[in-house]
Amino acid sequence: MMKKKTINLIVNGDKYEREVPVNKTLLEFIREDLGLTGAKEGCNEGECGACTIIMDGKPVNSCLVLALEADNSQILTVEGLAKNGELHPLQQAFMDEGAVQCGFCTPGMLMTAKAILDEFENPSEDEIRKMMEGNLCRCTGYTRIVKTVKKVSEARLAAGGWTQIKSI
Repeated sequence: MMKKKTINLIVNGDKYEREVPVNKTLLEFIREDLGLTGAKEGCNEGECGACTIIMDGKPVNSCLVLALEADNSQILTVEGLAKNGELHPLQQAFMDEGAVQCGFCTPGMLMTAKAILDEFENPSEDEIRKMMEGNLCRCTGYTRIVKTVKKVSEARLAAGGWTQIKSI
């Protein structure tokens, strides 16, 4: 019989209390228990970044974190970026700038980009590339992704914050 423990966490602003098997990953919990399927299972080894979410302000590979380890944490998934039916400026920019190809890596890329821009006011393209090294994409070649993150950074800086961005 699999041992279970109760966890409490906030995901995309909503509080959850759930009993989970001690060996269940955070990725499995998010996808299976909460029905949030944006984070993808790619390599299941922490190499591809498709499962990236933001936990307590930091990007993490949710395939490498046990759900138990997220107890009392705040989690942001790609589903939590959009507000009131409006895409987050990063999501909109990825679409507008052609930084999305097949889309498999996009949620992880978006979450890593969000974490970068939450931590750094105006990162250079080289800094963005370095910080996004853990996110693999087989379609885009990264150029549009990096340029889009840089454009959003500059637009946010010029506008004075996320909510003031009208376009990039």
